[in-house]
Amino acid sequence: MNALWAGFWGLVGGASLLIGALIGLYAEASQRTISFVMALGSGVLISSVAFELMEEAYKQGGFDAAAVGLVAGSLVYFSADWLVNWYGARHRKRSQGQQQGSNGTAIAVGALLDGIPESVAIGVSLLRGGAVSWVMVAAVFLSNVPESMSSAAGMKNAGRSPRYVLWLWTAVLVASGLAALLGNLMLRGAGGNTIGGIQAFAAGAILTMLASTMMPEAYESGGAAVGLVTSAGFLLAFVLSHLH
Repeated sequence: MNALWAGFWGLVGGASLLIGALIGLYAEASQRTISFVMALGSGVLISSVAFELMEEAYKQGGFDAAAVGLVAGSLVYFSADWLVNWYGARHRKRSQGQQQGSNGTAIAVGALLDGIPESVAIGVSLLRGGAVSWVMVAAVFLSNVPESMSSAAGMKNAGRSPRYVLWLWTAVLVASGLAALLGNLMLRGAGGNTIGGIQAFAAGAILTMLASTMMPEAYESGGAAVGLVTSAGFLLAFVLSHLH
């Protein structure tokens, strides 16, 4: 039952992928607006990585599990991201049509790669009979909107059909729920070092994703002002975490 709840909350966190995709396809948002929303989502996720994932990883497994997990997550994401970029998904989160001629399968795999660490983090938060970290769910939900919003706008500008875009993000949504469910099932009964290491692994992957995809795209179209918006997103998640 615990694993089913993990899957459910993974779906809740990923549901905003479809919301963002619909906005990107039909709302005709300006590039600056998309950039600011991406910056806000980046700030939210950075705060959640620091206060929801790394802090808990340290409590569960100490410095060694937190440090090794963070470095491993960063390296694995970097390698996987390089691979899908090489196959044609380098511009999967770009919003200005740079995806023209890109490999559709690589874009789908890249979108899946970006969403899995966040979903696993949600699933792990329910281990040992604990309650779900609703702050982490909220952070994933908020950050997913600009991610799919920018990508969907870019796919539209590159000539992809709305049907293709919506099917892609629906598939990523389902995969997010499965990742949370499987993460919970596979780590059931694991020790503190393992759980802490997995939480830090997710943190490293998320940080690397933000630095290599979302934040550069936000700055390119939004300019220096995105720094202020990122700080606002960080503060928002910080407040939510401490209210919790």
